[in-house]
Amino acid sequence: MARTDIQVSERLGAYALFAALLSAAGLPLYIHAPKFFVDSYGVSLTALGAVLFGLRLLDVVQDPALGWLAERLRHHRQAAVSVAVTSLAGAMVGLFAITPPVAPLLWFALMLTIVFSAFSFLTICFYAQGVSKADHMDGMGHIRLARWRETGALLGVCVAAIAPVGLAALTDQPFAGFALGFALLACLAGWAMRAEWVAGPLRKSTGFAPVLRDRVARRLLVIAFLNAAPVAVSSTLFLFFVESRLAAPGAEGPLLLLFFLCAACAAPIWGKAAEVWSAKRALIAGMCLSILSFCFAITLGAGDVTAFAMICVFSGAALGADLTLLPALFATRMAKISPTAAEGFGLWAFVSKFSLAIAAVALLPALEYVGYRSGVENTDEALRLLSIFYAGLPCVLKLAALALLAATDLKGN
Repeated sequence: MARTDIQVSERLGAYALFAALLSAAGLPLYIHAPKFFVDSYGVSLTALGAVLFGLRLLDVVQDPALGWLAERLRHHRQAAVSVAVTSLAGAMVGLFAITPPVAPLLWFALMLTIVFSAFSFLTICFYAQGVSKADHMDGMGHIRLARWRETGALLGVCVAAIAPVGLAALTDQPFAGFALGFALLACLAGWAMRAEWVAGPLRKSTGFAPVLRDRVARRLLVIAFLNAAPVAVSSTLFLFFVESRLAAPGAEGPLLLLFFLCAACAAPIWGKAAEVWSAKRALIAGMCLSILSFCFAITLGAGDVTAFAMICVFSGAALGADLTLLPALFATRMAKISPTAAEGFGLWAFVSKFSLAIAAVALLPALEYVGYRSGVENTDEALRLLSIFYAGLPCVLKLAALALLAATDLKGN
């Protein structure tokens, strides 16, 4: 029995490592990439926001199509995943470690197209494989797998968020070092998961129709969008908020690390809470904690670094609930209505990333319109709008997600 437990833990460890890879290519891009291209190449915030939004429009077609492709390649998934991992690593190196051979904005768009496409395909395959695996685990398989997977994802975000700041003390090209480190992580994660890409029993593809027809699945997709939007807003504006609103340049790295470490530490606790209270009740508690945190953040001004650090602790802990429990609820539903799961997670990937695009296209140009500039002294109006966007808007979106979740019956989920 002990031998079986060790084997299961090792396999779940592979899921945690692969989740770390995917998370390192997700939120950190929205934290670092826009500011990197603004500071390094003088690209405007409005142009970057437009590119990010345009790439998300591509996902309107691409992510569901990639879900379809992932299902068609289910018996060749290991080879397909290897190609996607290689593409993801190469594009990350191109984005941060190679001087653009063409116009910086065009290079930004090309590299991110490859990153986002590979990221989407890998996310769909990864979560679909997780549904199949969890169905064969003892106990609350989806919650247990989610606890390992999302804890690994949050640790990956921690490292990716802080790495460029930490590497700045060692090299004058910290983002190049980050990209090469990411490529190494891609090799390790791909190797660790190599035995997991099994097709399982042959099942007829159910397509998108069962997911879209199912009331609970539709509700969960809408909740995912509303719940991801606050994370998208705060991640897009985090560096700008610390630098300009708190007037604390240089504090971004430690604060990011604190935020994501608290999320990573809280993730397994939320998983345990879900097993005791139910995933819905635990998720509602996490959402309430997040709303309270952002309510206090909107009152901060120059010099309030200590207060913001406390907000990072609580909002980070709340993020652990968001990233652990909501995917587990959706995976549980997919196991019942769409056993192949790939198409369902194609829709899930689209919904999750589209919120990031909306944040970029709406917020960055608006800030630039009122005169906000990174790295310089800004007007009170620009700083006030930055606070409203960073803290006020997430409160409104989170309240909407909370209300919809509370009204959704998940007893049969």
